Amino acid sequence: MLPKFYQNCFQNVLTPAQYKMLEILLMLLQFHKTVTIEKLATVFPQPIKFESRRRSIQRFLLLPQLSIPYLWFPLLKRWVKNSLKRGEKRLIFAIDRTQWRSQNVFVISLIEQKRAIPVYWLLLPKKGCSNLGEQKKLIRPLLQLFKGYQMLVLGDREFHSIKLANWLHSKGIDFVLRQKQGTYIRQENQSHQRLQSLGLTPGISFFLTGIQATKQKGFANFNLAGYYKRKYRGVVEPAGWFLLTNLDSLKDAIKAFKLRSGIEAMFKDCKTGGYNLESTYADGQRLIALILLIAIAYTCAILVGRNSRSSGLQKYVGRLKELQRLHRRHSAFWIGLYGQLWVGAMEFWADLAHELMRLKPSKLPYFQQGLRAMTLIQSAL
Repeated sequence: MLPKFYQNCFQNVLTPAQYKMLEILLMLLQFHKTVTIEKLATVFPQPIKFESRRRSIQRFLLLPQLSIPYLWFPLLKRWVKNSLKRGEKRLIFAIDRTQWRSQNVFVISLIEQKRAIPVYWLLLPKKGCSNLGEQKKLIRPLLQLFKGYQMLVLGDREFHSIKLANWLHSKGIDFVLRQKQGTYIRQENQSHQRLQSLGLTPGISFFLTGIQATKQKGFANFNLAGYYKRKYRGVVEPAGWFLLTNLDSLKDAIKAFKLRSGIEAMFKDCKTGGYNLESTYADGQRLIALILLIAIAYTCAILVGRNSRSSGLQKYVGRLKELQRLHRRHSAFWIGLYGQLWVGAMEFWADLAHELMRLKPSKLPYFQQGLRAMTLIQSAL
């Protein structure tokens, strides 16, 4: 079952048969945690030959309606409207790439509650880093989609280009872009110097304003934040951060860039930690459509997990935060995904489960509480 606003968005653009196909595929993704077409066809619940099931899924993935602007963007606008606090108008995005075999996926994601929600993605026709043209192509659709919001873009060292920074600034977009140590900067009334000569060591931070971040002329001056986390419990980070930004303070730049780690967690959830994206051999439009299915399933699981947490139900799904552990053991995505699997297993093996419960009459009050928790998880959407 999809959240109500998901249903409304999808039913507006899909036929009843297409919508039902989408719903079934999303449930298969959640329960079998794979996007391999062959495996989805194996478990697809239709009484037809395997080859017919496989071709049916392949045809579905090529539907023009199953596109990011047509199906995903209207849903994202609703997601943002529902998730932002009243009066809040700032959206934070992270850009990054993930690559396996010949596939090079370039993604921009919305950072929301320390989690990354995929917004738009491209398949790069090459291996290796993106160029400025591809970076602009990835970001441009968001300018219209989120018109009226203040945007902040975060990027790691691949996106250190002063040309990208200058373009973002010209569009009224805030940015924090990590720089390579070999980058040249020039402070007012000083000569050019490499970042590695600034003496950034563990425990040191600084903020330079109005610096020139290239020897080339014709670019605006920006600010540079330097930050190197101090040694803690004998552990030292391999390198500090040099952050080019148009934000006005060290605190804002560091706080924003720390949120970029949400996109790394999202990549893990979409790969080995969740839907095993790397196992698929699809390419082109089918791969884009499969990533779209993952984005829908992923955000549904996050919603279920957040609702389960707010209702105090996470103790029925996984281990809670421990005294000696700084962070939660499980994310909202994990709680949502495995909460649905737990409820689904109970439904699938209902006869065996109830038989086992009857053999433990002393545990009946606990079983009743657990059954109520399952009902609440089911209604979390």
